[in-house]
Amino acid sequence: KATTPRNDDPEHASRPFDASRNGFVLGEGSAFFVLEELESASRRGAEIYAEIVGYASRSNAFHMTGLRPDGKEMAEAIRAALDQAQLNPQDIDYINAHGSGTKQNDRHETAAFKRSLGDHAYKTPVNSIKSMVGHSLGAIGSIEVAASVLAMTHDVVPPTANLHDDDPECDLDYVPLTARAWRTDTALSVG
Repeated sequence: KATTPRNDDPEHASRPFDASRNGFVLGEGSAFFVLEELESASRRGAEIYAEIVGYASRSNAFHMTGLRPDGKEMAEAIRAALDQAQLNPQDIDYINAHGSGTKQNDRHETAAFKRSLGDHAYKTPVNSIKSMVGHSLGAIGSIEVAASVLAMTHDVVPPTANLHDDDPECDLDYVPLTARAWRTDTALSVG
């Protein structure tokens, strides 16, 4: 089962990385971007909000919907994106996690961040906006990029709402409950 049974309390139902999480909450919304070569945008004097410097995708044949708990494929995708961007793990200032609120996803993601960023994963604030907006399925990736751009623009990491009880398997800095002022030049969004 993917969705949470906490439908009677929608504002508190989505609990990514919380020990009591039990599924995601469907959300609605979208975001879109005009992508343009940096040189072209600069030449015409466009306001540049952010630059996408690397991306990657991976999949596996582990299970139709299941995720390996070790985070291997996600870690490989993160490393490939960092390589393409010519960045080191230490260059990442903030992580916008997928953070769906399912036991297997949050555990998988935590492992992937540790595998791909090493000790730097413990020093980097991570959040899940799904704790506030739900999971809009195909649209969530663009919404999370928008949230990452806003975090960089305003030097603030949004909170992971409803994160009250630590889960020992999710032991990174998930910015519980309250936004944090944080200088962010480079964000990793794993949407």
